[in-house]
Amino acid sequence: MGQGVGIKEVSYVDCQGGGQVVVQNNVAYIGNMSHPDGTTIVDVSDPVNPRIVSHLGMLPGTHSHKVRVKNDLMLVNREGLRGQMAPEGFKGGLGIYDISKPLEPKLITEWQTEGKGVHRFDFDGEYAYISSTEKGYVGHIMKIIDLRNPSKPEEVGRWWMPGQWADGGEEKTWEGMNHRCHHPLRMGNRLYTSYWFGGTVILDIEDMARPKVVSQMCWTPTFPWPTHTALPIPFKVRGRDLMIVADEDVFRSEDNPPSFLWMIDINDEKQPVPFSSFQVAQEDGSNRPLYTGCHQPCEIITGTELPVAWFAHGLRIIDFSNPHVIREIASYAPTPTGRLPRAQSNDVTIDDRGLIYLLDRVRGLNILERA
Repeated sequence: MGQGVGIKEVSYVDCQGGGQVVVQNNVAYIGNMSHPDGTTIVDVSDPVNPRIVSHLGMLPGTHSHKVRVKNDLMLVNREGLRGQMAPEGFKGGLGIYDISKPLEPKLITEWQTEGKGVHRFDFDGEYAYISSTEKGYVGHIMKIIDLRNPSKPEEVGRWWMPGQWADGGEEKTWEGMNHRCHHPLRMGNRLYTSYWFGGTVILDIEDMARPKVVSQMCWTPTFPWPTHTALPIPFKVRGRDLMIVADEDVFRSEDNPPSFLWMIDINDEKQPVPFSSFQVAQEDGSNRPLYTGCHQPCEIITGTELPVAWFAHGLRIIDFSNPHVIREIASYAPTPTGRLPRAQSNDVTIDDRGLIYLLDRVRGLNILERA
């Protein structure tokens, strides 16, 4: 049992840790971090007594740590693990499943790509917006996949940061794969796309075959963390269009503090303006181990209270009703149950009952509610 302030634990699911959890129709789908588990499906119709009902596996050296569910379809990523050798002949991409019977997923087909595979993605029930490797490109690029016929996925559009297309003669100005697509999120005809050390790119996808840059914003190397998620707020706050950007607490030097999140004014989307930020009160600006700071906000926004998975600091619920002064209103510190001596809260979502699902990257899922 963890320690909550304004939050209480409903139950705990002892499962391998993961990268993403989504909940639909009282079923939780967990994208696991590493083999042998790939996707874990949990019946949460009775949240006090959740039941693991199905497992999908993955091959050694690979994982499927992301999952999306919509319109009786489940998509999971296929990706080679960093620092491990994937089996010969492994093809990364997307696994596409029929979940008309949610507890009995059936594979429809595999969409495959060259290289490491697919990292994060969004899915609206018809199109997937993915971070994918591709032959001839350096690092992940953004692709749009048409899944209206899920048995025959088709790429309909792509965008990359100039410099990534090595086979096209482009020359990058950054080290390695530092500028790469990390996480596209769709709202309307826009993709809010985090691009790692390349910052945040807003793309116009009115014509999906030809995505166009609306604006780009980058604060490295001034701030040392890569951009993990660019999350648009689906309603105006104090009359303004806003976006929350979360940096990930990885790949920083030892003399830097943990990462935090930003509030961005996008009322003029061609000129985004960062105007406030949030850091947990326990941090004083000194160095901490990696995986201490910010990671991932809940992508379902129903009001101005937002749960955020904050690695070693567990769950933080922030209130942005005054976006100039973001404040913490509740928190939950899980009890570590994995191989590490501290929590590694990696993802968080909510369901239509208001329950909160907090997933650790190493071990376990906490089901929580506001006290």
